[in-house]
Amino acid sequence: MTAQSDAAGEVLAALADPTRRLILDTLAKHGEATGTTLANELPVTRQAIVQHLSVLDRVGLVASRKDGRERWYAVRPRQLLDTARWMNQVAAQWNARLTTIKRLAEGVDGEFPGR
Repeated sequence: MTAQSDAAGEVLAALADPTRRLILDTLAKHGEATGTTLANELPVTRQAIVQHLSVLDRVGLVASRKDGRERWYAVRPRQLLDTARWMNQVAAQWNARLTTIKRLAEGVDGEFPGR
């Protein structure tokens, strides 16, 4: 495994939770929000929101800043873009493998080898 695939795995694990995806969608809609604001809009307690935000922050999907007593969160798209790029690379590798398998299975003249 590479560092890129490890990071992508962490991002995908974080995104596996539907509440975290909902939090990201809500943050993207607002641009920036506090845990309290998110808890008022979502069917989740503030404590649960803070725990989910901690996971999202750890994998780099959100950034936070402190303003007085409030902590504001915003989506950081870089990790999503890096994960999408990694997924595209994996898909391209599989497509190349499957194309090779198809060519081998069809044989040179389009007939199945061994017939």
